[in-house]
Amino acid sequence: MQTVTLNNGVEMPILGFGVYQIPPEQTEQAVTDALAAGYRSIDTASAYRNEEAVGRAIKNSGLPREELFITTKLWVQDPGEANTKRAFETSTRKLGLDHLDLYLIHQPYGDVYSEWRAMQDLHREGRINAIGVSNFHADRLVDLIDNNEVAPAVNQIETHPFFQRTTDQELMRKRGVRIESWGPFAEGRNNLFTHPVLSDIARKHGKSVAQVVLRWLVQRDVVVIPKSVRADRMKENIDIFDFELTDDQMASIATLDTGTSLFFDHRDPAMVSRLGTVRLPE
Repeated sequence: MQTVTLNNGVEMPILGFGVYQIPPEQTEQAVTDALAAGYRSIDTASAYRNEEAVGRAIKNSGLPREELFITTKLWVQDPGEANTKRAFETSTRKLGLDHLDLYLIHQPYGDVYSEWRAMQDLHREGRINAIGVSNFHADRLVDLIDNNEVAPAVNQIETHPFFQRTTDQELMRKRGVRIESWGPFAEGRNNLFTHPVLSDIARKHGKSVAQVVLRWLVQRDVVVIPKSVRADRMKENIDIFDFELTDDQMASIATLDTGTSLFFDHRDPAMVSRLGTVRLPE
């Protein structure tokens, strides 16, 4: 598996497996199948309500812990460093792990500075190999970097052919932050899986549209975590390292960028209020 090097020297697989929107009762089997297919990076979150199922799959896999890269995320909770550390302990307990490879602030709302201070402490203590954020726009990201000791290693944001985030990626590159894509297939919106540009490229390589999209992201040096509950699709999604898109094909995909989210705007006041007030039970 190809890896990327984070700003603190930690190696992270460029292709992992995500479990967003996979129901808890299906998650254990999905992660088991993903690990069997060769995935070693698993991405979950406290808000997904499936950390325990991920943990069971990890335990039952028999794989050495050092071969795995496990990410989970801190939800918007009551402010304060103690609450962040308590949430971390809850997640690691559910996952059955004594440390995380990557811990992310899930949303750029609430008291992110107390959360970040707590995460810096956990990182210094060796409980987390790398810390980062998710859904941070450039202004919030730069402000967090400029006012804290440790810069985020990763920013996980919506990134797909219709919202390519090239400007965000360039800023992150300059600041030493790795871009990670969520929603790489845009959940099939804009007819992604039958789009003529993507379909034509897929035919020329004897690959699927999904494989072309993942290959496009990898060639852009974007970490990506596709999800599926089908073992055959998992195997297909990881099989992207035996072909390469040409410069012309990369340029063709670049024309698909709309510059706009297909889901929601994290700067929309209604969305800020909706996400920022949700509390998760322990």
